[in-house]
Amino acid sequence: MSEEKTPLSPTPEANQEGKPESTGRSKLTHGQQQRRQKSVFQYITILFGAAFLLLLFTFVMERRQNELLQQQNQQQIDTLQQSSVSAVQSLNNLVSENDALKEKVQELEDAKAQLEGKVAGLEMQNTDLTAKLDKTSSAMDWFWQIDEAYARGKYSLCRSLIRSLEDAGLADSLPTESVTDNGRFSPADRYQEIYDKVF
Repeated sequence: MSEEKTPLSPTPEANQEGKPESTGRSKLTHGQQQRRQKSVFQYITILFGAAFLLLLFTFVMERRQNELLQQQNQQQIDTLQQSSVSAVQSLNNLVSENDALKEKVQELEDAKAQLEGKVAGLEMQNTDLTAKLDKTSSAMDWFWQIDEAYARGKYSLCRSLIRSLEDAGLADSLPTESVTDNGRFSPADRYQEIYDKVF
């Protein structure tokens, strides 16, 4: 019995047949290599161009965004400056009004002090006039009694009344002018006439 043995390695014919195929696939011609290198270079160039365009687009967008932010910031600054100017003007107006009110208050306080001084003076005058009027009224009561006693010829009573008037210190309180305007003596003049006749 003869057994068929399987060859472990390919036969030289088979090897020679496969060799041209593998060498045909691994080895490229010079033109194919140049085309492949050109394609790779074009691909890298396209990638770099796309990256450059993306960077340029990003730069333009960032710059535009920055300009918009600057415009917004400038608008906010202008608004704040206008608000600040308005606030300063309002503050100046308030300060001016406050100064004017202080001056008005001072003027009113001065006027009040003057009026209070006048009122105090008028009250003193009123007190003096009231006291003088009371003395004049009391003196006139004594005077009428003296004049009546003199007119009736009661000279001793008249002298007694005159002494009482003098002791009370009311002789100087008699009116020195006549209010009747009839050309007759004033109460003070009449009192002096009676005084001279009974003493």
